[in-house]
Amino acid sequence: MTAPSTVARFDLWYDPVMEARFAREPGIMLRTIALSGPEADSWATLGAARAYQISAARDELPRQWWAEAPLLVRCPNLLCVSSAGVGFDTVDVAACTRAGVLVVNQAGANAQAVAEHTLGLMLDLSKRISESDRKLRVERGFSRETLMGSEIGGKVLGLVGIGDIGRRVARFAAAFGMRVLATDPLLDPAEIARRGAEPVGLDALLAQSDYVSLHCPRNAETMGMIGAAQFARMKQGAFFITTARGGIHDEAALAAALARGHLGGAGLDVWSVEPPPLDHALLALPNVVATFHTAGVTHEARRNVALSAAEQVIAVLRGERPPHLVNPEAWDAYVERFRNAPPVPAAAS
Repeated sequence: MTAPSTVARFDLWYDPVMEARFAREPGIMLRTIALSGPEADSWATLGAARAYQISAARDELPRQWWAEAPLLVRCPNLLCVSSAGVGFDTVDVAACTRAGVLVVNQAGANAQAVAEHTLGLMLDLSKRISESDRKLRVERGFSRETLMGSEIGGKVLGLVGIGDIGRRVARFAAAFGMRVLATDPLLDPAEIARRGAEPVGLDALLAQSDYVSLHCPRNAETMGMIGAAQFARMKQGAFFITTARGGIHDEAALAAALARGHLGGAGLDVWSVEPPPLDHALLALPNVVATFHTAGVTHEARRNVALSAAEQVIAVLRGERPPHLVNPEAWDAYVERFRNAPPVPAAAS
């Protein structure tokens, strides 16, 4: 009898649908590792695993458990690393590719949740909802006009990236009567237009937009992409919003642009360190709406991500090409390695 293929994960929160899906699959065993448990036991489980379901949050998972070259050396049986999200900050994709390990993410699984959160941040900033809430809890004797907000209808929204999330934000914005601009180096102008936005370059987008919202991946090209020079190019009183990843924008430069009054406010779901320290300069500003990387953390999105992850891992362990493959260049090496590993039987119909 062929031994079951092990899928390893740490005991961070996942929707139970993942475990239930693996339980129905013959030839696969899901093993949950205690982060607080003995290190030797963790390495033993990972070393035997054919797939590693990994957290995408940098500050949630200790560095030694990131899918980087040192871990891959100690885990020679791995065929797949599956990120529990759209991002894969805890995965060295190049190292995985060299090792013939497929990397998958859950693109699109939480897109609706993140797009709704983006719109929520825009409305909160424009209508000064959080600012009003805070003030009403501690003060009296102020007029409503001191909390006067603005409408988003008729304003210009600039999207930096118009993938699964960005195109949904564009659709929401259009429903509010906004003009939508977008820049995306991965798409031609015609495709950007098909996704509901006017294609422009980054500089033009910054100069024309009343709201600038980031929806791009964190990688070598985007790290530090929005800094002091870019904030200075934005319109006086414009709003900056990001539900992308920390590190793409310069937090100190953003705090300075807000403090001197050049920008009207910021809605921030992602941070260089998560959660940010309590004395972070941005948290001290009244025109900053801050959330803790929760844009994609809804009941629906977490269920979608967990089920997507399970289905993709099952596909890889059957020798099938998964739908959200981050490193297609690793496919040939994976196929060769898969041929030397026992396949997982298909489920009975």
